[in-house]
Amino acid sequence: MTDLAPRIWNRLQATDREWLQLLARQAGPLARVALVGGAVRDALLEQTPQDLDVVAEGTDIQALARASALPFLYHPAFQNATVTLPDGRGADLVQARRETYPVAGHNPVPHSGTLEDDLRRRDFAVNALALLIGPGGEVTLLDDLKGLSDLEARMLRPLHPRSFHEDASRLIRGARLAARLGFKAHPELLRQVPGALAVADQTPRLWAELRLLLSEVRPGAAARTLEGWGAGELLPGVEWLEQLDAAQDAGQPVSPQLYAAAALHTSPDPERLAERLGLGDRPAALLARALSGTYFPDGTPERVLRGLLRPDAPVPLTGRDVLALGVPPGRAVGEALDYLTQLRRGGQISSRADEQTALQKYLGAERPE
Repeated sequence: MTDLAPRIWNRLQATDREWLQLLARQAGPLARVALVGGAVRDALLEQTPQDLDVVAEGTDIQALARASALPFLYHPAFQNATVTLPDGRGADLVQARRETYPVAGHNPVPHSGTLEDDLRRRDFAVNALALLIGPGGEVTLLDDLKGLSDLEARMLRPLHPRSFHEDASRLIRGARLAARLGFKAHPELLRQVPGALAVADQTPRLWAELRLLLSEVRPGAAARTLEGWGAGELLPGVEWLEQLDAAQDAGQPVSPQLYAAAALHTSPDPERLAERLGLGDRPAALLARALSGTYFPDGTPERVLRGLLRPDAPVPLTGRDVLALGVPPGRAVGEALDYLTQLRRGGQISSRADEQTALQKYLGAERPE
């Protein structure tokens, strides 16, 4: 593994290497500083890490964050700091610890621990790799939990038998990773899915992770992964989400709100789902507009969603169509369109041909006073 450590180090941005070296020097001769988790994993996958998670053992985190001369926010409950890097990214500076879960799904209770303890508390073996950084710039890869073999197999393996029961949000993070990186589930992961579902309602972090899933590059793929693992009940509308993935692949911009609106459309209780995911009112409002009879131009979120959920819905006539029939620009155009909207809402017209006929009658002798 000696040849892998420099490879990981060289995948980091130069400014990130400088910051990490500074931390290692400032931590003191008896301390250990390590880059852990997704940054190490991504570097081994030949990607440039963006999210830095640093664990320090044997030093004061607040003092170490202050010594880096960068803005930071200290979290005393867990003795962690969020450092703002020069380019605006946030990096986590974490006190090495172990954790216990007195109540499944609730926040863990932290205890002082070693770097190895900190790695064992993580979700998957591929996220428990660590790059130890020496004060002189030397780097060493730590792989006590066999994350390298899982990474080579592109496998997600929970680190202990009660992992998902203690924190069911790990199930969602796993699906996000699997879809994003093309990983598969270890049999132990699949064995733990029922335990995660049993405590889902009492795990607020699970619903926060589902909201993050809707911001993935391809949320439909992540949702389909969840369904394949036996957890499709957590996020409805997989077919719609996959179709939005396809639209995005074809070049159509698709926002997380659009994905959320599609999920709400399929949910038996959309208000409860929106509340659990913390979506606010905008996805539901977008869904209502898409299902209305109002005209929206091509490429707008409303038109994209309408084409997905109501592919047979007619395209309403527009002001341009009214003008083409000789109506002068101005108030009369709006009145004609309002008339068509009322007919549409009352179910009296259901096709573009119906609208054209109704409009001609409206503009002719049968136009109501």
